[in-house]
This record gives sequence, structure tokens and C-alpha cells, in this order.
Amino acid sequence: MDDLARLGGPDRRTLIWAPVAIGAAILLGLVWLWPRSAPTVDLTVFGITDQVHRARVASVEEGPCSYSAESRCVTVVFELLEGPTPGTVAAQEFELLPTTPDFMPGEAVMLNFLPDAPAELQYQYADKDRRVLLLAVAVLFAGAVVALGRLRGLAALLGLALGVGVLLWFVLPAILQGSSPVLVAAVGAAAIGYVALYLAHGWNDLTHVAVIGTFGSLILTLGLSAVVVELARLTGFSGEEALYLTLLGPFDIRGLLLAGIVLGALGALDDVTVTQASAVWEIHRANPGMATGELFSAGLRVGRDHIASTVNTLVLAYAGASMPLLLLFAVSRQPLDVIANSEVVAIEIIRTLVGSIGLVASVPLTTWLAARTVGSAARAES
Repeated sequence: MDDLARLGGPDRRTLIWAPVAIGAAILLGLVWLWPRSAPTVDLTVFGITDQVHRARVASVEEGPCSYSAESRCVTVVFELLEGPTPGTVAAQEFELLPTTPDFMPGEAVMLNFLPDAPAELQYQYADKDRRVLLLAVAVLFAGAVVALGRLRGLAALLGLALGVGVLLWFVLPAILQGSSPVLVAAVGAAAIGYVALYLAHGWNDLTHVAVIGTFGSLILTLGLSAVVVELARLTGFSGEEALYLTLLGPFDIRGLLLAGIVLGALGALDDVTVTQASAVWEIHRANPGMATGELFSAGLRVGRDHIASTVNTLVLAYAGASMPLLLLFAVSRQPLDVIANSEVVAIEIIRTLVGSIGLVASVPLTTWLAARTVGSAARAES
């Protein structure tokens, strides 16, 4: 028996009962933290309403602003297509600025309805109506996934839908109700990962290994995130959204920061763990005579390549989402260490690095579990 085999590993019963125990813990967490009543938050103080209706741009006319002849404005007339009074015409004036939307006659838009406002101000422009385009892209995405993945792709889409449901019906309402954001995010992320993995890959040894590797790494990521955020003295008030939340209630902003790190890490974790487990299984199929240690070494070589590309993807994803902010820092001519020290940048650096540490840890853990499981099964058959 090789050195790795002597380290010990999961037998068949442990491999099955560990995911069962994880699932039971997730279920208990969901029952314990599930929001018992719908949270009521009044956003009208920010001009936000839940009554948003579709309208059409009837006309666009440019001219002097009504409040200042020296300024140029565009007056847009909207025709309401749905809502309490379809056919209603509402006009709104926009000063010509770089941030002013570009309106075209006939295009569909969304209007906020403020019933308590004066009659001439009840309908306010909210945004372009992109729902048809979003639906078309979603259908195209689903078609591509099913075309390549077939039944497994369909199961992955179902897992994605359930994940969105967990976010909308559990994570967000539970946090709004006052539960700990960290606990809610940990349970929610665990539920999403658990269901998605088993829906997409089925109840088998490969998925068991991926689940154990995912949740072991998730616990490490959560603990490390809590320590680093505390040591860095991060407040979480790097964006105006956090300031708005403080006006609505006593939210744990630092807890929300930790929750975001945990949820963000999960998406990459389950990808890495499934890939590692699958790689070990495929290596074993190609060469059933490989010893456990050889399987581990071969799987680890695959994992090194995967981690290198995944970490690069995380960094570029965060950089791409923060391009306007990065450009502002670039023109500020501040030293790189000063820029990195600012909380808004430090949060993204910590999010990336801590999440990447969790990913790195998941590779040897999952590869070891997979090699031990395949090796044990091979010895049992021989």
C-alpha cells in the first residue's frame, strides 16, 4: 500500500453519511432561520415604489430648460401602456448631461408610479424596458446549456433556478428580518451548492466527494474571511447602498460584507471540486491499475492548471466590474499601495484573495478524497 493509502480515508459508509449529515445540518439551518413573516421596509423616502409600469416614448423635444433659459433640456412625453390608467400621457424634463438617457420615439420604457405625488409628477421615468431582450438571452443561454449538457444541462438549469429561489425567498428576507447575515449566507450558500451539485451530477460517489470538498473549503473560507475582515477593520460602508440600509434599520453591514464573500466563493468552489473529482475518476478509468498515490498526484497536476486559470478569472471578473472606479484611481496618480489601502479597493482585494485561498485548499482536499474513494473501490473489486 502506498504512502497516501496509509494516511487513511473515507470508507463507503463515511462517504455516504457525511453528505447526509451535511444535508441534515442545512435543513435544520433553513428551518431555524427561515423568515416567519414578510419584512416591510418603506423605500418611498428614497423615491422608490413597487408600482412600475410599461410605457412608450411618444415624442422627444429639445429646447431651453423651463427653469433656466441658459440650460438645455429634452422634454419627453410618455404614453402609459399598462397600469391604473393605460393611455395616460405624462411629460418629464431632463437636463442634457452626460448621464441623461438617450430617448427614441416609440421605444418602450418603465415608469414609476407615485400615487401620493402631485398629478403632474405621479409618473417618473425609471429605466428602459429590457425585459424582452433579457428573456431572449436567457432562452438562448438555456438552449445552449441543454444542447451541450442534455439531461445533465437541464438539471443544472433547475439547480440554478432553485439557487435563485433560495436567494429571493430565504437569504434576502431572512437578512431583512434581522437574522445574522453571516449565518444566513452560510446556510443559503450551503443549500444552493448542495442542491445544485446533486441535481446536476446525481447521488453517487463522485458527487459525495465534491460535496464534502465544497463544504470543507466553504467553512475554511468563512473562517478566514471573518478573521481578515476583522483584522483589516473593514466597515462595509464602501458604497452608498450600505448608507441607505442604515436609514432603513439596524443592519449588520460588516456581516453583509462577509455574507457577500461567502456567496461569491461558492460559485467557483463547486466548479473546482466537481472538476477535481471528475478528473480523478477519468484518470482511474483510463488506467485502472494506478495506485492511490499516483491518482492523487495526477489529479493534483490537473488541479494546479485549473486553479491558475480560475484565480485569474476571479481577478479579471472583479476588475471588470470595477472599471469606472479603477479609472478614477488611475487618474488620481496616487501610489499603488495607497489605492489598495482604501476600503473600497481593499474589500475587493480581500474578497478575491480569501476566495482564492478557499479554492486552492479545495483542490488537495477534494483530490485526496477522490483518490482515496476510487482506490478503495478498486481494491474492493480486486
